[in-house]
Amino acid sequence: MHFNIADIFELAVDRYSDRDFLVCDAERRTFAEMEARANQLAHHLAAKGIGKDDHVGVYATNCVEWVETIFATAKIRAVFVNINYRYVAEELAYIFDNADLKAVVVQRQYLPLLNELRDTLPKLEHVLVVEDSSEITPVDLQYLEYEAALAGESTERDFGPRADDDRYLLYTGGTTGMPKGVVWNHRDVIFALGGGVDQMTQIPVERPEEIVDRGKDGGMTVMSIAPLMHGATQWSTIGRAFEGNKIVLMSHFDPVDAWQLIEREGVNSLFIVGDAMGRPLIEALNIMDPAPDTSSLFVIASSGAVFSPSIKDQFLERFPDIIMVDSIGASEVGGNGMTIVKKGETAMSGGGPTVTPMPGTVVLDTETLEIIPPGDARIGKVARSGFIPREYYKDPVKSAETYVTTKDGIRYSIPGDFARVEADGRITMLGRGSVCINSGGEKIFPEEVESACKALDAIFDCVVVGVPDDKWGSRVAVVAQPRGDTRPDIEALQAHCRTKIAGYKIPRELHWVDEIPRSPAGKPNYAWAKDVAMGN
Repeated sequence: MHFNIADIFELAVDRYSDRDFLVCDAERRTFAEMEARANQLAHHLAAKGIGKDDHVGVYATNCVEWVETIFATAKIRAVFVNINYRYVAEELAYIFDNADLKAVVVQRQYLPLLNELRDTLPKLEHVLVVEDSSEITPVDLQYLEYEAALAGESTERDFGPRADDDRYLLYTGGTTGMPKGVVWNHRDVIFALGGGVDQMTQIPVERPEEIVDRGKDGGMTVMSIAPLMHGATQWSTIGRAFEGNKIVLMSHFDPVDAWQLIEREGVNSLFIVGDAMGRPLIEALNIMDPAPDTSSLFVIASSGAVFSPSIKDQFLERFPDIIMVDSIGASEVGGNGMTIVKKGETAMSGGGPTVTPMPGTVVLDTETLEIIPPGDARIGKVARSGFIPREYYKDPVKSAETYVTTKDGIRYSIPGDFARVEADGRITMLGRGSVCINSGGEKIFPEEVESACKALDAIFDCVVVGVPDDKWGSRVAVVAQPRGDTRPDIEALQAHCRTKIAGYKIPRELHWVDEIPRSPAGKPNYAWAKDVAMGN
């Protein structure tokens, strides 16, 4: 038995076969049913020549087939790849090429866009289409219906042995705006995110059975609202599956539907992405009549975006006995730290929460890479050693920048978050060192939006920054220098950008200036641009 996603899931299936495993919209699966269908999909993919280290994209909103693909690919030592379903053609073509996708599982609603790209995807050999009630549009792209692919395939578990160093690949935003593939070993990602380290004792387990045994006295019901294309929801699903828990997902977030699901399924633990989900949830709950029964709920956890004190206060007012967890991490490191939020102690002293660091998490001096001790006034970068990724996929330059070995011989992942170490050893997050904009948990990189904006003839130069937004945490603002006398309005700029970038990256504000100041090296002044956008 290895510390391998498929091995541990199969162990959980053998222990908890009759338990409910997954609920998503109208679909349900027990552990045994999930196992049988994942086996069928694995056999089908293997028959199509998909095997060890081959990449299979998943291009869909949350659905049971998404989860089936996770386990099916792991069973045959292939690698599933998360695709952001909001991508436009240019972005989609990039990830299919960069990720070397050999096969894809795609919902029918996204098939027309994929069909547009068919002549630019020479590596793609096999397409499986999941029905989603959308209309059937004729396409030239050759595909097979997902259910037809599974029909007749064996439900038996008759696969070969696997290894601790089988690969897990998670695409996240890169510094150029295009996504980067973070490559993990199964063993490392399981210890970083999948329960390999006991949450209470922070001691690593010695055997996979110890993870599975946590569910022997009964499982919890865990609901994650974020999409499976994000790593946090993937591991809320995979890691909790190992422990025999029931997972509740939504194909699309609706706050009223979420509370009704919590009542109907008896949800115990709710995972959200900061204010973007927290604000509509608590505001909807406060006006629902009749109020849903939320007595089963005792944990609310947030990660991936700002969870504002005012929203935390509203939750704690409504749920005074709730265990509220605010955590920080990144695809490049896994979890870095967490804090239990208490009533009256929700204020933040930096750009993020003050957290208790996970084992291996430190703050390094930006120049010397020495560990900054507690109480030291220096601001450094958060880093983690131990269970960390191998590299960025096909990007040795970025890998060398992020995965660094110090003179003491310790290998760290340093994704770029600035922080301060408090006297008690906790870490206060101060914000990402880059100018990345985080809107509702989505990473938005200014360089990419700037490039899209400057493709409009009327814009000579521009700088893109994030400004505060009550709903999403931040929204995209453009400070632009015109090319001549024409100054298009924000609607015209948005219409243009929608052909270049995904909707969540579209500018929401446009501020015109006579000239964009830049350094002699041509670098923009982001602090100046933010002052302009904020009206300072």
